[in-house]
Amino acid sequence: MDALIHGLHHVTATVSDAQADVDFYVGLLGQRLVKKTVNFDNPGVYHFYYGNEAGDPGTIMTTFPYAGMGVRRGVNGAGQIDVTSFSAPAEAIDFWSSRLAATGVPYTGAPTPFGEDALHFDDPSGLHLRLVGTLDDGRAPWTGPDISAAQAIRGIHSVSMTVRHPETTGALLTQLLDARKVGETATTDRYAMGDGTPGSLVEVCRAGGARDAHNGLGTVHHVAFAVATPDDQLRIQRALRAAGFNVTDVIDRQYFTSIYFREPNGVLYEIATLPPGFAIDEPLAELGRGLKLPPQEEHRRALIEQLLPPVTY
Repeated sequence: MDALIHGLHHVTATVSDAQADVDFYVGLLGQRLVKKTVNFDNPGVYHFYYGNEAGDPGTIMTTFPYAGMGVRRGVNGAGQIDVTSFSAPAEAIDFWSSRLAATGVPYTGAPTPFGEDALHFDDPSGLHLRLVGTLDDGRAPWTGPDISAAQAIRGIHSVSMTVRHPETTGALLTQLLDARKVGETATTDRYAMGDGTPGSLVEVCRAGGARDAHNGLGTVHHVAFAVATPDDQLRIQRALRAAGFNVTDVIDRQYFTSIYFREPNGVLYEIATLPPGFAIDEPLAELGRGLKLPPQEEHRRALIEQLLPPVTY
């Protein structure tokens, strides 16, 4: 089968307070709030999409803020994406360390297992993040008055998942998801898809004695990989089912269509299409300004707006 996976599409996390989430990803990290919508499976909860100007696949971090709804704190461990990494120019690492320090965000400066300069820190919900200094990321960033193009985050760099049996995860990535191994250390294997630049990287980390993971506040819910067309998505669905994976039917997420399955170590994967994109229901210049609901929920807009906490940005 021809290579169908282009790289990462988005990372979705379960977080706590909605306003703190927006303040962090928009205010501190300088991302654009590309879409303010709701969790299609639970429309009383926001679904925020952060990314570059158009929310290009591979730049997108998405969150479900569940504060006050009885959702337990998550447990990091085996069977989960533990670290989500963002990409910024290598020469901007000092800018970001100063920015984190000035806003009181604790961080640690330590290289990645593959030698890139990096900063390690948590978001307000405890989600583990890493900012990786890169030399080969040509994606156009979203900028603001206090973050220049020379400093701005380009998008997602990679995801790092902790697993008990890395060989089975690696086999899935290389045999069915068009990845190739591009690095290996005593603790971590790195795989690349597509052109192998930031936004197409997956790190598989050996769990060792790590406890089992549980989803909840402050943990990644799933990672999505990008395909160009619905036909490509169906081709991958057929190949995965033929290999014995329990894959969902295609689900319409309005801005893309999706299929979901769990990889051999339990991490939830999504395969998402590139089209139609985030400008389908509001102009590019106005992305993220209004609350957008799926058509089936428009008749309940007044009720949903009452349930959602107000956010400013």
